[in-house]
Amino acid sequence: MFLPAPIFSDHMILSRRKEIRVFGMADEGRTVTGTLNGTTAAAKVQNGRFQLLFPPMEAGTDYTLTLTDGETSYTFTDVAIGDVFLAGGQSNMELELQNADEGQELIKTHNDPLLRSFYVPKVPTLTDEFIQNERQHSCWEVCAPGKIKIISAVAYFFALKVRKEQNVPVGIIGCNWGGTSASCWIEESVLHQNAAGQVYLDLYKEKVGDKTEEQYDIELAEYDKINTEWCKRVEEVKAATPDIAWGELIKIAGDCPWPPPMGSKSPFRPAGLVETMLKRVAPYNVTAFLFYQGEEDTARPEWYEMLLGTMVLNWRKLFGDNEIPFLNVQLPVFKNHGEEDYNNWGELRHQQWKVYRNLRNSGLAITIDCGELGNIHPTDKRTVGERLYQVALPIVYDQPGEMSVYATGKYPQGDQLVVTLSGKVLERGEASAFFELAGADGQFVKAEAKLEGDRILLRADAVPHPTKARYAHLNYVTVNLFGENGLPLAPFVLE
Repeated sequence: MFLPAPIFSDHMILSRRKEIRVFGMADEGRTVTGTLNGTTAAAKVQNGRFQLLFPPMEAGTDYTLTLTDGETSYTFTDVAIGDVFLAGGQSNMELELQNADEGQELIKTHNDPLLRSFYVPKVPTLTDEFIQNERQHSCWEVCAPGKIKIISAVAYFFALKVRKEQNVPVGIIGCNWGGTSASCWIEESVLHQNAAGQVYLDLYKEKVGDKTEEQYDIELAEYDKINTEWCKRVEEVKAATPDIAWGELIKIAGDCPWPPPMGSKSPFRPAGLVETMLKRVAPYNVTAFLFYQGEEDTARPEWYEMLLGTMVLNWRKLFGDNEIPFLNVQLPVFKNHGEEDYNNWGELRHQQWKVYRNLRNSGLAITIDCGELGNIHPTDKRTVGERLYQVALPIVYDQPGEMSVYATGKYPQGDQLVVTLSGKVLERGEASAFFELAGADGQFVKAEAKLEGDRILLRADAVPHPTKARYAHLNYVTVNLFGENGLPLAPFVLE
């Protein structure tokens, strides 16, 4: 047996200026030899795996990679070297170009042989049969008319900016699954090491108990039937009444059957997809991680800072580089029509902000103005992708990028609390809203706001001695404060 990992194929893009790793499975005791760009590398097979190491190379095209174990050989052509980004997360990263604004026209016309994508097959469990045939389901796809339907729309629009402004080959590795918690993408041994991970493992154990695989299969089949019927009813109701409140919708269509049953073969189990998907491409060298996730974890936002920070460190370890930039998308606004605002999305945004501020080589694209009432999957992904690119500029390319104005501090001034900002903000439309103040008791109330250049003066009759402030700490707000560069003021919590 000699099987290079499926990510090594014709048209692949390898990361420039980094050690290049080529890996896969082979029979114990054999030696695997490879050549790339005039360089030869060899490695002994250990524990059924091999890994060849090539020196860093500059961007280029039209290379050939050859591999052999002495009996079987592989030759991969049209290999390019450039920037490679792994697009991880859940459904808003998963949302395909064919379902995004502008997508259908771009799919028909866009032709760029130096923009390529690789989609990690979505499998909840690994079988010997899948591993033996994995290469049949995996390959690098060149951007050509009709060929980029399923690429992540966010990653695609990000890649367009890289191609235009950095002028290097760009590869996107799609590794995402809708509805997944960050805990799905962290190794089990790592989840056991902190309180947040243990919460998710304990919840899984509580749900599954001693359930067998056969029981899970029966439950899943029943769930799929119920969910299909429910989705059909929802579509019929929304077609008749597009703006129907969530409470009214579920009165007619019934309660949403989410989540699916949990079991040892569920893609939503903790530590599952890190094994069945992420490790299928690690330790491939990547330029940066792109990430858009968090919706599923709004049920437990208080654990998200620890969970996400743990995930990033785990990913960097798996990909053999503790400096890989982590470029994250902060959740936009969302709630269903008529639904109460529970502040859990606001709290999760705050947790995302804390990870960004505390984790080296990380960036956060502010998209608070990109959400939609009643639609958890906005289809304008160009805005998200291009903001993610602006975040990448200083971290990945050492170039200035356009950033959202953010809160830098606070201090009391009489019965007011003054919030200092990194720049000036301007109002669009209605007077500034969605500011809150709290005193020593920590009870937030709505506050009046006055803009003064790069400061905001906040006051509230109910809080004569304010010590804490927050902005847009809600699931859904109508954003109306923007910096002079057109980007929204970043949500903040100052305690």
